[in-house]
Amino acid sequence: MKILIKDKSHLHSAVKKLLTYAGDNKIFAFYGSMGAGKTTIIKVICEELGAIDIASSPTFTLVNEYKTSTGESIYHIDFYRIKKQEEVFDFGVEEYLTGDSYCFMEWPELVEEILPPGTLNIRITVDEQEHRILEVS
Repeated sequence: MKILIKDKSHLHSAVKKLLTYAGDNKIFAFYGSMGAGKTTIIKVICEELGAIDIASSPTFTLVNEYKTSTGESIYHIDFYRIKKQEEVFDFGVEEYLTGDSYCFMEWPELVEEILPPGTLNIRITVDEQEHRILEVS
């Protein structure tokens, strides 16, 4: 599936399509170059899921937890600074991937082999008009 985001005004409708497509899948792996919009899209997803916390990049903390208005947790992981796969086990990545909560990952290339079946892979590319194209598989 492909979703076109022409500008920020299309973010919420694009995210609604993505969440509908995801169905019961709660593990999302976001691929894209620096500045492609991974964090921005995850922020809007969290808003759509009812997060009362404002989502921000977990580049330095590695994992951010956001709470929804119903008390559920949403996890946002950024693997950008991770150099070896062993490091992800040190902070307990498997708990985030096997739990019942939504988990959104940026820079998941290092952990692809441990991602559970059903993980949604979202590749974000930017075209010459600065549109974001989400390819979901």
